[in-house]
Amino acid sequence: MQFDESDRVKGLREKIEGFMDEHVYPNEATFFGQVEDAADRWQPVPVMEAFKAKAREACLWNLFLPEREYGAGLSNTEYAPLCEIMGRSLIAPEAFNCSAPDTGNMEVLVRYGTDEQKAEWLTPLLAGEIRSAFAMTEPGVASSDATNMELTIQPDGNEYVIEGRKWFTSGANDPRCKIMIVMGLTDPEAERHRRHSMILVPKATEGVTVMRHLPVFGYDEAPHGHAEVNFDKARCRVGTCCWAKGGASRSPRGAWGRAAFIIACGRSAWRSGRSNRCACGPSRARPSARPWPSRAW
Repeated sequence: MQFDESDRVKGLREKIEGFMDEHVYPNEATFFGQVEDAADRWQPVPVMEAFKAKAREACLWNLFLPEREYGAGLSNTEYAPLCEIMGRSLIAPEAFNCSAPDTGNMEVLVRYGTDEQKAEWLTPLLAGEIRSAFAMTEPGVASSDATNMELTIQPDGNEYVIEGRKWFTSGANDPRCKIMIVMGLTDPEAERHRRHSMILVPKATEGVTVMRHLPVFGYDEAPHGHAEVNFDKARCRVGTCCWAKGGASRSPRGAWGRAAFIIACGRSAWRSGRSNRCACGPSRARPSARPWPSRAW
């Protein structure tokens, strides 16, 4: 595989590195300080919103999408080195509107959404006006295997009824989260990898309750974090809410998004105490990746 960078990618790489040096790295402590000092730790962070405005002005926005109509039109191999640079800071991907779970959810809407779904959810996500969540993991099963999901999505007239519980749902704590992609069991009798579907569920749907945020090793990961979400006979309209009927276990949702997340986490590891050197250059002095204390549930 050819990994030589094109002139365009080289130009973007230089712009991103300059943006990181000028805006992101010097303000990491400010970001975490604003989170810690906020009356509500789950609200948008002022310095991050300033980053986003600057990134849009610099045309460093939605770089993850290969579709030129919506994003930068980069292939995976072109985007990978840019994602790697963003991953040098835990706060950088959001600044470029390239953070999970929104990236994977936007990819789903671009490729499989109806015009109505795109207008309602994709457009504001691309603009960074709202955020989204992805609900797959469940407390009662080995969720690393998506075929184990037990939450049910059943048709009832002109609606789908969703019943079950999810946890470690990325993005659900954010007050700007308006839409969730939820994975559930739709056909228990089908072949193992064709039993599940994904459904678009507005967070404001009656019966959808964000129960609590879930700490990881004592850290709440505000202002993003992960949540336990209960679906108590939540109802969504047929035709505007469902995607990937059957076969969701083999769906493309999250494949590249997870790869990008792994790259980002790997590039962030060296600055959080797990390693003292970046594989692509000298180590930089940075504030701790998690400088804030844990909070009670």
